[in-house]
Order: sequence, then structure tokens, then C-alpha cells
Amino acid sequence: MPAPFELAIASVRHATARPELELSEIAAPTGMAPYAIALAGDVHPQRHGLDSVLGTGRFVLLYDPEEPEAWGGAFRIVCFAQAPLETDIGLDPFVAEVAWSWLIDALDLRTADYHSASGTATKVLSTGFGELSGQSDGAQLEIRASWTPSDLDFAAHVEGWSDLVCQLAGLPPTADAVSLLPDIRASRD
Repeated sequence: MPAPFELAIASVRHATARPELELSEIAAPTGMAPYAIALAGDVHPQRHGLDSVLGTGRFVLLYDPEEPEAWGGAFRIVCFAQAPLETDIGLDPFVAEVAWSWLIDALDLRTADYHSASGTATKVLSTGFGELSGQSDGAQLEIRASWTPSDLDFAAHVEGWSDLVCQLAGLPPTADAVSLLPDIRASRD
């Protein structure tokens, strides 16, 4: 195994996901690159309440020492995240754009340096018919994305992706992501 990929694996395994997200290493897809490591992430209700919406995702770090031209580097990250939505939210014409902005914001918040980002944000609305007509309408939001990391801090990329999965599941941003406004009060004369 090449030394740069060994270091990348160590960095990925060093990532700290939110406590609501259970990460596990899974078999990496084959045929995408000579070397790869993959993670699965699932939001669990027992970690944040039974009424919450669940989310799931996959994170794959690819390594090709030949540096494919389309990647713009030796590493490429491919990820997937999805969560069910309330139907009203699924009808919002801007929900896909908002979801994509959550990915970019999550990566930026974790200071994950990257370039050549691409992907899709898809909303799916469903209505049951026939034997399924008794089911209520449903909606789902899904993001498929890839980008080329510009640095070797792969843990930051995993953590940004894990924040996205949790946010899609309806969890609020972490305390790390919230900045307090300064306490500026005008004096009363």
C-alpha cells in the first residue's frame, strides 16, 4: 500500500463524528480507483429522541497515484447522504439548493480545503396507490457529491460530511457551528 494512502487511512480513522451518528468502516467500492476506504454513517433515534427523522450516508476516499485529470489530484472524495423529509418541506422549490449549501457550509466550517466539487441534490416525492394507497405521501432528500481535497486533513472532510448527514436528518448544527453575537449594549443616558 502506498505511504500517502496509509496516511490518508489514518486521518480518516481519526475523524470524530457527532455522537448522534454511528460510523462504521465498510467495504469500499471496486473499480473506481486502485485504493479506497469507505465509511457508512447512520443517525440513530436513541441518540437524539424517538421523534427525529433518520439519516444515512456513505463516504468514500479514493486514491489513484496516477492523478486522473478529471480529479485534479491523487485523491477524490465521493459521498452520499439521504434523509426522509416532511412532505411540506419536499414541496419547497429551494430545498435542493439549501441541501447543497449545507454540504458546502459543513466542509467550510470544518476547514476542509477542497476544489472541483460537483454533485446533485435530489428531492423525491411519493404517493402510494393500490395496496399502498393507505400510506401517507412521503418525501426524501438525497445528496450525491464528490470533490478533490486540497489538503491531507481527511478527518475534516469526514467530519464535514457527517455534519451534513445529521443536518439532513433534522438535527441542529453542533455547538461548534454556532457563534454567539458579541454582547454589545448601548448605554442609557
